[in-house]
Order: sequence, then structure tokens, then C-alpha cells
Amino acid sequence: MTRVLLIANHPTYVFTLRREIIEKLVEEYYDVAICCPYGEELDYFENMGCKIFDSSLDRHGKNIFEELKLKREYGRVIDDYEPNVILTFTIKPNLYAGMEAAKRGIPYIINITGLGTPLEREGITKKLLIKVYKYAIRKVSTIMFQNKENMHFFENNNLLKGKKVLLPGSGVNTEYFDYLDYPTSNIQRFVFISRVMKEKGIEEFLSAATTIHEEFPNTEFHICGFVEDEYKEQIEVLSKDGYIKYHGMVRDIRTVLKDMNCTIHPSYYPEGMSNVLLESASSGRPIITTDRSGCKEIVEEGNNGYIVKQQNSEDLIEKIKIFLRLGYEEKKAIGLFGRKKVVEEFDRNIVVEKYFKEITSCLNRQ
Repeated sequence: MTRVLLIANHPTYVFTLRREIIEKLVEEYYDVAICCPYGEELDYFENMGCKIFDSSLDRHGKNIFEELKLKREYGRVIDDYEPNVILTFTIKPNLYAGMEAAKRGIPYIINITGLGTPLEREGITKKLLIKVYKYAIRKVSTIMFQNKENMHFFENNNLLKGKKVLLPGSGVNTEYFDYLDYPTSNIQRFVFISRVMKEKGIEEFLSAATTIHEEFPNTEFHICGFVEDEYKEQIEVLSKDGYIKYHGMVRDIRTVLKDMNCTIHPSYYPEGMSNVLLESASSGRPIITTDRSGCKEIVEEGNNGYIVKQQNSEDLIEKIKIFLRLGYEEKKAIGLFGRKKVVEEFDRNIVVEKYFKEITSCLNRQ
């Protein structure tokens, strides 16, 4: 059987965003292995017959010795499994597994899920990382991009090796995130679904929440996600004062989305393509987000949501007010338009088919 090795940085990531690709491969009688830090989500794939390799990847680690250890670990996994093709996702698997695959002459397909902050800031770190990328992808078969801006960055920095393919992000499972009836309550509910951190636009969201709630008392502002330490006290105070409602980490976000009128994602983080926006739009919820690449592609201004300037609370407040002035049927129509757009342009089956095509192409070139 043809062996495919998938290397990623988190078990939840694999289950929520790569499950359909793995299911398709197993269905087509490929032998599949997954290398990832262990989590109970991986049991699902092991029960399907996939082989699981636990890795010691630390997503935020910067210790050079630990990074070299991870690189060697990937090499040992590759030697043990002997894959015919390797799929990697996110920066560390792309770099370290890419190096090991190139060394062994094994076809590999990498996925650029966002550039990451170091590549967006001028300086020695960016220059060094570009050199590392050039080495890691020197023999890459295909580079999958999630937005045009990332693709242009690779082109402009002479990083475009192998074949390039533009994906609609990670896509969204439009059956799982099916349309949710639009809420009829007089209370207008907005939700922020993300890690509570500066670059995800939490400060702009909190500023808008306090301002809008003062002027429109029939509004609620909800937050779902892990809170970084610097915002814990602020979230507690605003929750106590009634400006926001904090839900913590939510396993099934559909249970929250069903009561929401609009999702707000004021991110200026280097996104690949925002899964929060895709899932919300697929559920029939209007979206408000920034003009950031990875966010703006999902919005048609006024049709399924609104685009605001990055790090601009006033612009966000103004777009929320525009939304609040709409009638029920208009808001519902925006949600329905978003659902239609996602089904046509961002359905995960589109991503699965493109991956399957590239895997087949890699194998045929061997």
C-alpha cells in the first residue's frame, strides 16, 4: 500500500482541520500515519487504522537544542515509516520535516497556514528564517497557500520552489457547520471566538463592547477562547460589570453560534485563512472582520458582513452600528448570503480534492 505521512503540531488541529483528508486517503486504501503531539483526538484515527507517532513538538519553544531534537525525531519517524509522500502543516513541521524529507529524496507537500509574526517584522530574525525556509523547501514537490498575500511573499523572496497551489484556506465542513436558524430575540448578540490576545484584536473588541453596550443596552458581547494572562483581570472586571459574557474554551462552538447575531473577528494576526470566519459564515452568521489577508477574502462588503481597518476601534464601532440599524430580515439575508458563499467557495471538499490531486501527482512522478 502507498504510505502517506502527515506531520502537524497539535492533535486538535489534525482532527478539526485535516480529518476529511485523512478519511479520504483511508477510503482510497492508502496507508496513513500521523506524527503529532499525542491527544485523545488521535484515537479516532488510530481506530481507523492509522499509525500514530507521538512527537515532542513545543509550538512556542525556541530552545535550539530542543528544535534540533525535534528535527532528528522527524527523521527517525520517516525512517521507521518509510512514506511515499509526506504532508506537513504549520511552520515547524514545514521546516524540520521538510529538511529531513529533502535529505532522503521523499516527495513532500507543505501547507503555509500563515507566515507567522517573525516573517512580517523586518530584522535579522526574518532574514535568517527566509534562509532556513530556502534550505527546507529546496526539493519541495508542492507548496499549498491559503491566501494570495502569503504566495506573493514567497514569490518576492525567491522562496517559490516546486508547484504552487492556492487553497480556500483549510476549508470548512459545511455539513458539520450547517445553517443555524437566525435568532429572533430582541437582544443583539455579538461573539469573539479566538485566543484572547492582542493580535487577535481583543482590545478593539472590548473597546467596542463597552461603547456599544452603553448606547445600545439591548446588546450582548460574548467571548469564547483561552485568555492570556495580561487580559484575565480586564475580562473579569468587564464580565462583572455586565459588558461581556465569557464562555471559556468551547468544545462545540455551534452551541454558542446558534444564539449569536454576528461574529466579530478584528484580527491583525498573520492568518492563513480564518477558520472562525468560515465556520461562522457557514452557520449563517454575518461577520465583521479586518482588511487583513486571511480575513478579508471571506467577506463581500455589505453582502455577508463588513470589513474594518486593522487596530481601529472607531471603525469597528461604526460598522457594528450599521449592522444594528438593519432589520431582522436584512440581517438574516446577510447570513444566508455568507452561507451560500462558503458552500460555493470554501467547502472543505475543495481542499480535499486538491490535496488528493497533488498526492497522486507526486506519486506518479516517482
